[in-house]
Amino acid sequence: MKNLISKATRFLFFTGKGGVGKTSASCVVAVGLADSGKKVLLISTDPASNLDEVLGTKLVSKPTAVSNVPNLYAMNINPIKAAEEYRKRVIDPYRGILPEESIKQMEEQLSGACTVEIAGFNEFSKFIGNEESNIEYDHIILDTAPTGHTLRLLNLPSAWNDFIASNKTNSSCLGPLSGLKEQQKLYQKVVNNFKDSDKTTFVLVSRPEKMSFDEAARASSELKFLGLRNQKLIINGVFKTPSEDKVAKAFSLRSEIAMQDMPGAIKKLDATIIYFRAHGVIGIEALRGISEGQQDIVDFKAMDRLESELPGALNNTYKWPDFLENLEKDGTGVIMTMGKGGVGKTTIAAMIAVQLAGRGHKVLLSTTDPAAHISKVLQSDIANLSVDKINPKIETRKYVDEVLNENKGKLSKEDMDLLKEEMRSPCIEEIAVFKAFARTVAKGENQFIVLDTAPTGHTLLLLDATESYHREVAKSTDTLSVDVRELLPRIRNPKFTKIVIISLAEATPTHEAEFLQNDLQRAGIKPFGWVINRNFAVSGSKDPLICAKGLHELSFIRETANSLSERTVIIPWMANENIHI
Repeated sequence: MKNLISKATRFLFFTGKGGVGKTSASCVVAVGLADSGKKVLLISTDPASNLDEVLGTKLVSKPTAVSNVPNLYAMNINPIKAAEEYRKRVIDPYRGILPEESIKQMEEQLSGACTVEIAGFNEFSKFIGNEESNIEYDHIILDTAPTGHTLRLLNLPSAWNDFIASNKTNSSCLGPLSGLKEQQKLYQKVVNNFKDSDKTTFVLVSRPEKMSFDEAARASSELKFLGLRNQKLIINGVFKTPSEDKVAKAFSLRSEIAMQDMPGAIKKLDATIIYFRAHGVIGIEALRGISEGQQDIVDFKAMDRLESELPGALNNTYKWPDFLENLEKDGTGVIMTMGKGGVGKTTIAAMIAVQLAGRGHKVLLSTTDPAAHISKVLQSDIANLSVDKINPKIETRKYVDEVLNENKGKLSKEDMDLLKEEMRSPCIEEIAVFKAFARTVAKGENQFIVLDTAPTGHTLLLLDATESYHREVAKSTDTLSVDVRELLPRIRNPKFTKIVIISLAEATPTHEAEFLQNDLQRAGIKPFGWVINRNFAVSGSKDPLICAKGLHELSFIRETANSLSERTVIIPWMANENIHI
């Protein structure tokens, strides 16, 4: 960590999936730089930010001095609030001019993750591209960097045209750009600073897990393609122990194997290791400890405290057989597992499918996982169970080709360039995949359909808004299949569809799952229940560090079971994920 801090460029951008430790890693570097005498500004654009908690300082949307760390300032940008302001700014001029159904469609198009990201991007841009705003700081650190999709869009001339008013493709998810032409010069300065390796470093944060490393490798390759080559890697949560405890040994071995098999795209990057911290990384003392290379303090009383507090924390949770029985009771229908990447959606979906099949039900397991993961958990044919693999790349390619062919010759070259980029948005892949899923959902009348990864509320409402747009404005629903038009009503029916949210007993996965649940509820969908996966608290380990981690998990178990979910089930951490739990 000292090496990373000593060679820090002026701008540092921390990127990685939710739950990998971006916030704690960025805070460690910020505190280390401030302690070395540098004046530092740390900015978070995470809607579920816990920056206040980590730094022990109440933060607002402007730089605030951090307690007990001279020279360190921090701020929380609320991109959701910024996105609301963008929507108002972009849409209000068209009220009373366009039909109400078109206005509703525009509102939903500007409700997705892409819009939230560009709203946050706009807020921090002045600190990166405006010298008057950043001149007083030696280093500016961003916790949660923009995606490659957003960075590519900023380089397209047509992104600055009034695209959303004239676009009839129903594809725009970054419409706020159309209302921000005055920002173009500032944004260009920001992008130029990103590409300057003497000024900017992109720090990829990963867990020592195969899926997390694979995601970091994809991000690294995409950043390099965009000319952003100054990259570093932080491997967060590496667990090593001489303990003979079965769980501890397995956990250590999993990290070791993942690091040995790290993808080539990131294996050559300068890497910094942050070792496993049982209590998380909260408070200035813990941050300084990591920046100075100190090991976590072992709490030898953690096992006794865990044994004492665990029964109370599990009071409002379900046993797995009872949870499964509730899923099963309607006899047929659709079961969807939802959650952020890396929480174990595929494994839980396979577990549900196998056990329902074992109870004599006809089950179709449909997954978007084109890799071998599903074949690893389903190592042999199982009676009553069939598997349907939906390849997101193939489905997206088909959908993109349809949209581009429909607009060929109708849009200018610049608008076609923008449309092609928007077709690379994560929102587009989700819509394409769920057009395919809609066909599968329709089969749920006479059997169980278990879907690994389900549509977000935004995607469902976007499909719904698109249907309304065609019905009211284009006077046609020819471009929408019956299955797609009936998808939202089917998912809203709790007797037909049961949505299971998958999370982990950690801050970011819990709060991201809460946002996902709110998104679904906005679409009129109430989740059936939550599965909190990979819990050390109920793993049976006697290792002091593992027990301390389990003790830390209890607050998130209580929060989920008591406040967020009607039905909560806890799955233990296992060396080999076993669907026959």
